[in-house]
Amino acid sequence: EEAALVRLCQRVFTGKEPEAASFYREQGNREFSRRQYWVALRLYSKAAAHEPPGSPEVSVCFANRSAALFHLEHFEVCLEDIARAESHGYPDRLLPKVLLRKAECLLCLGRLQDAADALNVVESKIHMDGLVTSPIHQTLLKKLSQLKVKFHEKERCPEPAREACADMQGKSEIWEENDSISGASSSLSLNYDTERGRHLVASQDIVPGQSLLKEEAFVSVLWPGESLPLQDSETAWDTRVTNADLYCHRCLRQLLASVPCQGCSYAKYCSQHCADMAWEQYHRTECSLGALLLTLGVFCHVALRTVLLAGFAEVNRLVEWSHSGDKDPYNPRAGCKCLSEAPEAGAGTRGIPGCNDSGQYHSSYQAVFHLLPHAEQHSPEHKFLCILSVVAVCKQLQKVGLHAAVLNQESTEQWPKPKTSEKASDELSPELKTVAEAMLRHVLQLQCNAQAITVIQELGPGDGAVVNKKPVRLATAFFPVLSLLNHSCCPNTSVSFSGTAATVRASQPIPRGQEIFHCYGPHQCRMRAAERQQLLSQYFFECRCRACLDELESDVKSVVSMRNSFCCPSCQAPMQGEEDLLCCSNEACATSVSRENLLCRLQDLQQHIKKALDLLRDRKADQAIKMLLKCQMDAGNFLSPEHLLMGEMEDHLAQVYATLGKWQEAARHLKKSIGIVEMHHGPSSVETGHELFKLAQILFNGFAVSEALSTIERAEEILSVHCGPQNAQIQELQEMKTCLSELPRSILQRT
Repeated sequence: EEAALVRLCQRVFTGKEPEAASFYREQGNREFSRRQYWVALRLYSKAAAHEPPGSPEVSVCFANRSAALFHLEHFEVCLEDIARAESHGYPDRLLPKVLLRKAECLLCLGRLQDAADALNVVESKIHMDGLVTSPIHQTLLKKLSQLKVKFHEKERCPEPAREACADMQGKSEIWEENDSISGASSSLSLNYDTERGRHLVASQDIVPGQSLLKEEAFVSVLWPGESLPLQDSETAWDTRVTNADLYCHRCLRQLLASVPCQGCSYAKYCSQHCADMAWEQYHRTECSLGALLLTLGVFCHVALRTVLLAGFAEVNRLVEWSHSGDKDPYNPRAGCKCLSEAPEAGAGTRGIPGCNDSGQYHSSYQAVFHLLPHAEQHSPEHKFLCILSVVAVCKQLQKVGLHAAVLNQESTEQWPKPKTSEKASDELSPELKTVAEAMLRHVLQLQCNAQAITVIQELGPGDGAVVNKKPVRLATAFFPVLSLLNHSCCPNTSVSFSGTAATVRASQPIPRGQEIFHCYGPHQCRMRAAERQQLLSQYFFECRCRACLDELESDVKSVVSMRNSFCCPSCQAPMQGEEDLLCCSNEACATSVSRENLLCRLQDLQQHIKKALDLLRDRKADQAIKMLLKCQMDAGNFLSPEHLLMGEMEDHLAQVYATLGKWQEAARHLKKSIGIVEMHHGPSSVETGHELFKLAQILFNGFAVSEALSTIERAEEILSVHCGPQNAQIQELQEMKTCLSELPRSILQRT
């Protein structure tokens, strides 16, 4: 069905409407499912982005997309697309059909007066066109008559206004903002010493789940990510989507009906407001550089956008300040001086890098500029590539005449155009040299200070009763206040994101005087200390957190190594040994196996699991179950029972049984998965919370009321600590709890 829809859309996009119509009739003129309408929505968005502004094809794309939105019951957004189609010159002969859709949307939204006005416009439009006896006009008149009947019914029996659920949206967290650190809680204080640099410390006892920091990114750039195919058809037409097609390029909200940039086919926005703001702030400069920026990478893009958002005056002021005196601008000690002249000793936070004259640390360009670039620690090769990338961008800015735009000197209408008669200079202007210096500083800073913005993304079609999700990287950003947090492999905080905003919450009790830690990626639950230290080398420090010291200073094998270990193929006892040859730990068993052999078996197992998941996506659940059970049996012969892959297979089996509606079987497998996740990540970890959320969905659908309610309560308790009360999963848990609690007492007693 999806392949058929794609071929239909392809014919429409290439201007072959008659061919598309005949193809549609060949398909039996059937209604598409919700899943196909979602595919159509994405495809029409891609098509609109590639058409030149003002072309008739753009208006057709918006009108056809409005049809998909209508069937998906997104009526407000459907109305916006209809308005876009009209403003882009939608063909007059096709307008009545779109206006009827507009009237029906207004009826569904309960806006009766607006609907009546729209119906009158349609009726007059049809009669003005004449030829009311033609089959097309007869169909329109029939639809008009049906909508009039629907209008009078709603007029006689108006629907009650929908009440917002106060319990869902009324919860607000207690928050008292810090006087010295923007976006931080009053329970934190900013400290500085030569060993740890700038860092945040608890100024009072902090409880789990308490919000510690709420910060909007100073700058963020969407990371395109991997291409995701919309379908598996054999057509050569490119129907792949990436994050660039799914999220707003400015605010990172998920896109429903994107507003494309009028100058390029890459940038897409959630609204005209976001499109206008992005153009005014930075995209008018970036638009013609899109291909170059995608080639050079996201760090170079972030560096350019940082400079554009700060404005040349502020950039120039800070670059000049960094040159003052005999100090090296990349020297960490040099950054200890504030922008005011040398701070007095004992001046408190006024002497901390990035603070203003009053000792306040704001999420500002000044704070971004004072993040350490570690220029001396970067390799010469890396610095050369960074310089080359920055110069390439600045040369292109100068070449295409965007020099004045970068310096915020002229409006877009007054930008100077490059003169072909004059010989282009190989030398950058003094102003662009300043921009280049600031950009180079930011590119170097990003290796240690870039923050990945993540989002929980659905895996698979998302139309099942149980939705499998995973966190994926969405964007790269500068958060100058969040960057104050030092790393620990056993952190005491959790970070969550909503659009471009980050929220840091305490994940455990933090006593007064203890430092606030954030995990930069390598976590004690995911890898051994030696692996963590190797990954952390990019940050130019050796981790001395409690987890690393305990593991490195003792001969005890790491928990990760023990749980993700191999077992003896003969007796299932743990295998031991650090070299290539592993021996059975059972003295009565003399089995020995090469590590390479076991790793090959592990890779083969992972490939078979992937094939099983492909079968599930192709709706071949029975075959997927057989393959997963065989994988499980094979894994038991050489993997420890606590291995994470054993838990993943239980999770996959639960997902397959859930698609078949076998809720008890699904719950049984998922409980085994939760046991392994708890063993690795802890019973109160966010990973356990996500698994409990899935179990709650299964128990809810399986009508296991008592167990579902207790699981919902536990999942809600864990997720609220890590993600806060406004989290989408918590809201869904509350909806399930409300639904189950309203069941008759007799049913609750039986279940």
